[in-house]
Amino acid sequence: MIIGKVVGSVVSTRKSEKLIGQKFMIVEPVHHMKADLNRIVAIDIIGAGIGEYVLVAQGSAARIGCDIEGAPVDAAIVGIVDDGAGLE
Repeated sequence: MIIGKVVGSVVSTRKSEKLIGQKFMIVEPVHHMKADLNRIVAIDIIGAGIGEYVLVAQGSAARIGCDIEGAPVDAAIVGIVDDGAGLE
């Protein structure tokens, strides 16, 4: 799991049937968690907004966390960080 900041959203009208009704957000991992990622697209199942710090699950944990197993999901926002002091 990583912590990142929501920096935008993505709209996709044509997508896999298993992704219909899902909201997609662009998340930028905080500096010390970037590894080889600059930004990722994550399904937002909790209603995060632009500018908020969020917890992002990746891989199979993302599919389990958003309750849509079998869907082509690699990242899901599973929490909003209440206190982001010291993240940047």
